[in-house]
Amino acid sequence: MGKFNLKEISPDAPKGAHKDKTKQKLEGILKELDSLQNLIYAEGKHSLLIIIQGMDASGKDGLTRDVFTSMNPQGVNVKSFKEPTKEELAHDFLWRIHLQSPAKGMIHIFNRSQYEDVLITRVHNLIDDATAKQHMKSINDFEEMLTKNNNTTILKFYLHISHEEQIKRLEERTTQPEKMWKYNEEDFKESKHWAKYMKCYEDVFKRCNVIPWHIIPANQNWYKSYQVATIIRDTLLGFKMKYPGFKK
Repeated sequence: MGKFNLKEISPDAPKGAHKDKTKQKLEGILKELDSLQNLIYAEGKHSLLIIIQGMDASGKDGLTRDVFTSMNPQGVNVKSFKEPTKEELAHDFLWRIHLQSPAKGMIHIFNRSQYEDVLITRVHNLIDDATAKQHMKSINDFEEMLTKNNNTTILKFYLHISHEEQIKRLEERTTQPEKMWKYNEEDFKESKHWAKYMKCYEDVFKRCNVIPWHIIPANQNWYKSYQVATIIRDTLLGFKMKYPGFKK
């Protein structure tokens, strides 16, 4: 991927997309995902790692709830990567990531991921550009190792919202009772660095695209969930899985 500009990509659902019809299609896809998750678990030959990145209030938690709660929790694991602990900081930055990579038969979802180490750290000048580039090379090597050594397929999603939509959603957390628990004053402070975050994300898309990124329009949650679920469904179908035969 060459030069990348998020401003050129619309964060809105296409004009022809119909909300009710799209949500109805999503219901059918979720039923398929339930069956496919059972199949990947039973066959035990593949693993799937789903990486979800996006700015605060882009809908990462909602996506996880809408798409993955239809699956058997025994075969699905969700991990959110927050500020590293003292133990994690004593290791290389990928140590805590590797611990959460999926075994064969499993689907793992990263709500934020290894990419935080080349995003927030760079925005706040905690690492320099040379270190960030080295980290991105290490991420590429790590992802290649997972795909080649453990038959892991990696899907990388960036939930693309506008800055205006982000501010709207953050402000809703101060007025809507069911959303107040999500309120964090730091989110508003981080929002002021929007332009720098976009620049860092664009660099990630450029340098870490051996496994391609899916840029998902996320201003409308119903369209976001439909798009992600469709890509996951199609990916799992592509494995051509079969249930193991009777073991004597």
